[in-house]
Amino acid sequence: MMNNNALLEKSIRNIPDFPKAGILFRDVTTLIQNRDAFKKSVDLLVKKYKGKGFAKVVGVEARGFIFGAAVAHRINAGFVPVRKKGKLPFKTISATYELEYGTDTLEIHQDAVKPGEKVLIIDDLLATGGTVKAVTDLVNRLGGKIAAIAFVIELVDLKGKDKLKDYPVFSLVKFAGE
Repeated sequence: MMNNNALLEKSIRNIPDFPKAGILFRDVTTLIQNRDAFKKSVDLLVKKYKGKGFAKVVGVEARGFIFGAAVAHRINAGFVPVRKKGKLPFKTISATYELEYGTDTLEIHQDAVKPGEKVLIIDDLLATGGTVKAVTDLVNRLGGKIAAIAFVIELVDLKGKDKLKDYPVFSLVKFAGE
């Protein structure tokens, strides 16, 4: 385990064999419930990205909304939700991506990011990278300029960063070798 921040790391609950046997689930909801850990995580992301000229922060359903909206507010950027198919009320574009068993689809409002706008993507967890890769595809199709992607947790052994090699990727807490 690589230790970026002891408070954040110890605030993440480990749930063995969820959602299936052999998986160690990293539950970020316990970090969010801990006011000191949640504040610290948002403060660290704000410190890294404030003053960098981001027009939009794109947050991924659902826990990416929590961190993304808090950071967007503090860095004076707009917040854009990326949601599961059928959840957004206006005209959308979509991206379908592979899951371990099947596919899923994410959508963004077609007017959420304007061409040339500088974008920061935030999600809670980087595992295999498929979800956020789909988000990058959506933002790129709208003409946004992805300048950074940030996560609270990265599961290093799953090599999700490899799918995002065209972008600067930052994670607050990294877990490896488990």
